Amino acid sequence: MHFTVITPTHQRADLLPEAIASVRATAAAPLEVQWEHLLYETGSSDQTAEVLAQAATQPGSALRYWQHPELQRPGWGRNQLVAQAQADTWIVPLDDDDIMLQRTLFHYADEIQRHPGRPWLVADFLRMDEQRRYLPNEDYYAWQFESPRQMLQAIFRAENFIQGNVCYSRALFDQVGGYDAELAMAEDLDLYVRFLLAGHLPVVCPHISHLHRFHTHNVSIGVDADKHRADLQVIYAKYADQLQQLGVGEP
Repeated sequence: MHFTVITPTHQRADLLPEAIASVRATAAAPLEVQWEHLLYETGSSDQTAEVLAQAATQPGSALRYWQHPELQRPGWGRNQLVAQAQADTWIVPLDDDDIMLQRTLFHYADEIQRHPGRPWLVADFLRMDEQRRYLPNEDYYAWQFESPRQMLQAIFRAENFIQGNVCYSRALFDQVGGYDAELAMAEDLDLYVRFLLAGHLPVVCPHISHLHRFHTHNVSIGVDADKHRADLQVIYAKYADQLQQLGVGEP
C-alpha cells in the first residue's frame, strides 16, 4: 500500500521543519506500507526554499518538492502535487504548520484493509498552540452518518466540518475533479462535498490524524461563524441543483 502526503507551503520556514519531521517519523510496522511527502512552495520570501532543499537531502522516506515564484492558493498547490503522485496511491493532506502523528498512516492502512472498496476516510484531530501545547475543549471529532445526504445536511447546517483530517484514493480525486483552485477558502470542504455527492460516505477512523496548530499566522485567522457561513453559501451555490434534489437546505 502506498501513501502520498501532500503539503502546499508558503512563508513557513519556522514551522515547516516540524511538519516534515513528523512525516519522516512515520512507523507503519508490521504493515507493508510505503509513503512519500510531496511539497509545493509558492512565493515565499523567507527561508522556506532552503528548508526544503536541506530536507530533500536527509535520509528517510522520499521527499520531493517543487517551487513557483508567485503565491498560489492551496487548492492549486494540492492539485499540482496529486498530479505527481502515482495512480494507486492514497492521498493524505497535511498543512505546512501541522504535525502528523507517528502512527497515522499505519491506522489509515489498517482501516483501508478493513473496509475494501471504500475510497475515503476521516479521523479526529487535536488542536495545539504555537508552542505545541494542547488546547482543551478544541478537539475535532468525526462521527458516523447513515448516508451521504445526512452528512451533507450536517455540513451545510454548520454542525460538521472537515479539514485535513482525511485520507482518500487518487482514483476518487480524479473521479470528482480535484480541488477548486479558484476558491480562496474551504477548497478542501468543497472537494469532500463532491465525494459525498458522488455517493461515497467516509470511513470514520478511531485514531487521531494530526495536531492542528493555532497561531497568529493561520490562514483561517478571522474565520468566525459568519465567514464560515459565507464559505458554505459559496459551495452550496456551486451544487445547488444536486443538493436541492437530495433535500439539503441552504446554509
